[in-house]
Amino acid sequence: MSRVRLTLAALAAATAMAAAPAVAAPVDIKVWRHDTGDLEMAAGRAAVDRFNKAQSRWRVVVEAIPQGSYTESITAASMVGQLPCVIALDQPTVPNFAWAGHIRPLDTLLPASALSGLLEGGRGMYKGHIYSVGQLDVALALFARRSQLSALGVRVASIEHPYTAAEFHDILAQAKRSGRYRFPLDVNGRFKGEWYSYAFSPWLQSAGADLIDRSGYVRVDGVLNSDQAVAVGRYYGRLFKEKLVERHPADDRAFEQGRVLFHYTGSWKAREYSEQFGADLVAMPPPDFGKGPKIGAASWQWGITRSCRQPDGAAAFLAHLVSPAEIGAASRMTGLVPVTTAGAMLTDHYKPGGDWRVYFEFAQRYAVARPATPAYPAMSSSFEKAMADIRSGKDAAEALDEAVEAIDNNIARNNGYGFTVRKAGDGT
Repeated sequence: MSRVRLTLAALAAATAMAAAPAVAAPVDIKVWRHDTGDLEMAAGRAAVDRFNKAQSRWRVVVEAIPQGSYTESITAASMVGQLPCVIALDQPTVPNFAWAGHIRPLDTLLPASALSGLLEGGRGMYKGHIYSVGQLDVALALFARRSQLSALGVRVASIEHPYTAAEFHDILAQAKRSGRYRFPLDVNGRFKGEWYSYAFSPWLQSAGADLIDRSGYVRVDGVLNSDQAVAVGRYYGRLFKEKLVERHPADDRAFEQGRVLFHYTGSWKAREYSEQFGADLVAMPPPDFGKGPKIGAASWQWGITRSCRQPDGAAAFLAHLVSPAEIGAASRMTGLVPVTTAGAMLTDHYKPGGDWRVYFEFAQRYAVARPATPAYPAMSSSFEKAMADIRSGKDAAEALDEAVEAIDNNIARNNGYGFTVRKAGDGT
């Protein structure tokens, strides 16, 4: 009898199991990102873990690719339709991927509430649509030491009263005459590539010029080589001609060692400089060339590929990443600038009264995204060459004319990159 009861019980259990609805396994969402610093990678892993544990419909699986080969890897994969659902993108490259059809707009995939609060540095655009979102940014600043400025009788610039470009030049000249500084300003002369557009095209925008006319994204002539742009180029050239900036610095430790009065660089130096100089450190806006200080905006962000078969899951993950809680957590772990006001409120550094609040305010007030056109890579390299030529002594008007010609040719070869190209004599 006992054996019969056990058999009946086993049959009943099997029947119940067969009748119960099967629990579906979560669907994998594949993500590619570049391998960055330890803090950023740890923050990314923590965000993924929280998403995967918070729901059971999707499971994010991340593959980290070495940074040196990352761009080449996603470009090659895009050509053969082998991209994963979500990819990390350097924001200036977003328009190129959008134009080529590799990523999809996020406007209708993500809730409006997730997109509306993003600062300029938190989104990547193309033709009026958002194609990428990010959590964090950095902010350009003019670093100095309060004690060194005071010794020269120089005021500390502020958001309310930044240095004008002319005033800043006069301060540099005064510092050089004092004999205390052979080269009073460090502008990261050892940096290459994107630094030039990121750091110095905001000087153009501050003067009322730009790399391209953003109303249509096809006109460069008369913008990049305008009178205002040439004046900025000549200002930049004078810094080297008058030996206010070292043309070819031997190292990048001049500010730490007290050999320069100012360092024009990004908030990625905030932690190091704060630890070294404490309350003596001041972070000031870049100089005002006439239209207010400007700084570059946006860093690495996330996009959803056209080939993704689970766009809803990918969108749910991105909405998770740009939530205030996740932006705050990422900022706390990395020290980088959060790209929403709500996210900043959840950090000690960037909330009102925080010791690094100034960088958030710079990002909020001054940030200008690099031009949202697929022509940007060609534009950036042409501008870098122009600035290098100006640094070496070429007149700014000639150098910027050459940049305009190179960019115009690139846009023409690519039929405007999706923007309307007006032909000569077309007044429409």
